Amino acid sequence: MSIIKNLYCLSLYLLLKNNFMMKNFCYLSIFLVFLVSCSGVNTNTKKNVTLVENYVNAVQNLDYNLMETYLSEDYMGYGPSVNDSIGKSGAVNSWKKNISELYEKIEYKQSRVMAVSVEDGPNKGDWVSNWAELEITYKDGDGVVNIMTNTIYMIAGDKISKSYTFYNEADALEQLGYVFINPNNL
Repeated sequence: MSIIKNLYCLSLYLLLKNNFMMKNFCYLSIFLVFLVSCSGVNTNTKKNVTLVENYVNAVQNLDYNLMETYLSEDYMGYGPSVNDSIGKSGAVNSWKKNISELYEKIEYKQSRVMAVSVEDGPNKGDWVSNWAELEITYKDGDGVVNIMTNTIYMIAGDKISKSYTFYNEADALEQLGYVFINPNNL
């Protein structure tokens, strides 16, 4: 940070002294800041983003066999509710059941992906976040729901090792016609 501060002070000095030198110095400063900022980029970012995009495509294509290949053997998925958790075999079996009995189609209407590397703490590692608008069509004319989701994937060993999924379950259920009643009001 002190290098940037020194560059800033020097650039102000040069601005006052000579506009021509300042112009060239500004170009050099911008290049140096760009170079320094790029040096800390995680080299796995593109590979991790591609992994998550491939997984999302497998979900959209309802291909649970392909989904399974992207999950590590020790995979754990959490959410959307606080106490929800599932391992790899449970996740794959859940997808098999949902695809055979529940979902006709899952369409990612909008999907954005961003990678980040967490440097320390209990969640240290490479992460990819996918936030999306999904349109889920249920089988047998049971309805269509549109939900906003956010899933955060931890990547380890070129596989998805952990995920946290967030979406409004009540919103999806209301779109399917469910009504919520407080049992204390019965």
